[in-house]
Amino acid sequence: MTDETNLRQAAEWLRDADGLLVTAGAGMGVDSGLPDFRGPEGFWRAYPALRHHGFSFEEMANPGGFTRHPRLAWGFYGHRLALYRATEPHEGFRVLQRWAARMAHGAFVFTSNVDGQFQRAGFAPERVAECHGSIHAMQCIDGCTNDIWPADDFAPVIDESRCELVNAWPVCPHCGRIARPNILMFGDWNWIDTHAARQEGRLAAWLDGVERLVVVEMGAGRALPTVRRFSERHGPRVIRINPREHDIAPGVGVGIAGGAMATLLRLDQLM
Repeated sequence: MTDETNLRQAAEWLRDADGLLVTAGAGMGVDSGLPDFRGPEGFWRAYPALRHHGFSFEEMANPGGFTRHPRLAWGFYGHRLALYRATEPHEGFRVLQRWAARMAHGAFVFTSNVDGQFQRAGFAPERVAECHGSIHAMQCIDGCTNDIWPADDFAPVIDESRCELVNAWPVCPHCGRIARPNILMFGDWNWIDTHAARQEGRLAAWLDGVERLVVVEMGAGRALPTVRRFSERHGPRVIRINPREHDIAPGVGVGIAGGAMATLLRLDQLM
């Protein structure tokens, strides 16, 4: 089917639905100006100082970095924390909220993004499930307790030319060891998933009450397919929006080639 046919089908599903499941990967934030780390070149474009150090995204997004080179690790994550705090979510978030407001059960979000943009856009925190955690929360590097605490009191000062933290890094209030973001990283055995598990429990309870579910998936690629697989498990009315990887099996949903914001606005016009 053509994109126009798929857009019309998507609009029909949205008009009929009584609950909106929003699923989102990294591509959702691109229209807000957030960097896309697709491949090493994308990562090094965003953090050229780390090319000089020879570090890949997989090496920086690793809990071991906080003990081996803490100023670089917190330079990377501290810069992202400050960036996400300063970024205004794009208009597409408001389109989703308008659609949800017309549905009996509203919306619930399932995202692999750690940026907190849905909450910043006004989605209720109790209606967001962050399967990879959040940069706005912290935990002990050693997982000495199951405590997770807000990152609100940490104001990172970054030397961007070196991608290094200048001020003091945060520490665990229990053992005094370095703290890290409560994000699921590569090779991560100490990630504390209690908050994410509670979020997913609320999502499962919400799904049980929805009869005519529609799924709108945006910017979720194949490289880390967690979001795509979650969407597909909740077909058959999945609307997959992606510039390059919009393919989806017949009977599961429809695919639309495009960026998140532009496609949501096109759908909103049809609505």
